[in-house]
Amino acid sequence: MKSHVLLITLLTLGLFSSAAQAHFPLMSCWFESDKVACETGYSDGSKAVDYNVNMYDYDDNLIAKVNTDKRSIAEFTKPATDFYLVFDSGHENPVEVDVVEIKEK
Repeated sequence: MKSHVLLITLLTLGLFSSAAQAHFPLMSCWFESDKVACETGYSDGSKAVDYNVNMYDYDDNLIAKVNTDKRSIAEFTKPATDFYLVFDSGHENPVEVDVVEIKEK
């Protein structure tokens, strides 16, 4: 009987510890003259290499799609319209950055 209680306790602790170790996607964007650059990654400090970052206008039309490079950065030509950027890592909620949140670096 004690072994069953111990087993259940260990399994329960394992479930909570894996939830505490979960990481979530992050994206930081900035302007560089006529470019928009975004660095992607995860809250545990790991990079997001070869992931899509999508640029949409405010009517939700896809303007551009760029894959992150080996530095985990995606670069776009700055459009003449307002836009927002989306990094969807596939296992968490997507990260969105709106043009009004972006500053010169």
